[in-house]
Amino acid sequence: MLHCPYCGTSIKEDESYCIKCGKKLPEDRFNRMKKKVGKQFWKLPAIVTGCVLLSIVLLYVTLEIRTAKAKDLYNKGEEKVLNAEYQEAKELFQKAIDYKHNFNQAQHSLEFMDHALSIRASLEESTQFLKEKKYQAALDLINNTENTLKDFDGPAINQLIDEIAANRNAVKLKQVTESLKKEPNIDQLKILLWDAASIDTEEAEPITKDIRDQIINYTYTRANEQLNKKQFNDAKLIVEDGLKYAPKSEKLTSLQTTIDKEQVSFETAQQKRIEQAMTSATKEQQVNENDAVELVSIKTTSDDQGNLVVKGKVKSVATIPVNSIMVKYRLRTKDGHELLTNGVYVYPDELYPDESGNFEFTHFDIDYKAKDVETDVEKITWYTD
Repeated sequence: MLHCPYCGTSIKEDESYCIKCGKKLPEDRFNRMKKKVGKQFWKLPAIVTGCVLLSIVLLYVTLEIRTAKAKDLYNKGEEKVLNAEYQEAKELFQKAIDYKHNFNQAQHSLEFMDHALSIRASLEESTQFLKEKKYQAALDLINNTENTLKDFDGPAINQLIDEIAANRNAVKLKQVTESLKKEPNIDQLKILLWDAASIDTEEAEPITKDIRDQIINYTYTRANEQLNKKQFNDAKLIVEDGLKYAPKSEKLTSLQTTIDKEQVSFETAQQKRIEQAMTSATKEQQVNENDAVELVSIKTTSDDQGNLVVKGKVKSVATIPVNSIMVKYRLRTKDGHELLTNGVYVYPDELYPDESGNFEFTHFDIDYKAKDVETDVEKITWYTD
């Protein structure tokens, strides 16, 4: 078969020009039999190259689309995390990884969601412990759960920590409340105060105040007893211990001042005290005539624990400051049976003219109710500068 030596097109023997490329054909028949195959496939490499380039472009566009979709799913997952919707966030992170397999950030977030869901399950378990009154088991579980977050940080972590703290506060509040129902002693109250004070909620504030007030009243009563016995050092130690638990207590700080002054007066003027004792009847009469301090009120009540409380108010009608005011009173039953006599110091320690002061004493060892007891003031004593 004859072919055009230039383009390879089949030709007839009597043709002088190629009907395809238009070139003049060689007269020699042998030259017409040579077919230039290479020129027949010159387009093949170009076609292959074009297909490869097109495939690369299509792959790049596809990857960009999947990457954009993966990022969008990841961002939605982050929003779910901030809303504490961990299961929904986990599903979105998984879909993001399905679109982009080497999405490391989404992979880390997916792993953290498993951790967050595990924490949520632990908190639910602690809530069940709380319902069963297994307080220590609940606190141990909460603390162990919190320890697993030490190597993490970020807004989502802070959110989980806040949730853990809320559960811990709920357990501790319930634990303290139940303990108070068992009428704890003073040492137990001190421990409960620290527990209650560590609970950062509004519900814990009145409970903390109630425990602190019980400690203050107990401390004041015991210190006052030692002061009446002139056991100044013991009285100061008791007050100092009480101030560890109620450092802002005006009642205790005032008593502390009174103890210091009483001790100084006792140690530096013992002879004067003897002389005053010898003429106490005369001076007492003069004091009563001058009415330096007058009793405004005195009453007997019961506190929340059922203890008998004597409280009242005095007023200075002197023209100079008076200090270390002590009210001595007597308790007796309605039928006239005398229970005891006691002295209690007024706070603040020093009163200026027309100023008023208060006194309060809690009797922990008397079983009578306030309605069955009467109170009489025997005398009021004081010092002047």
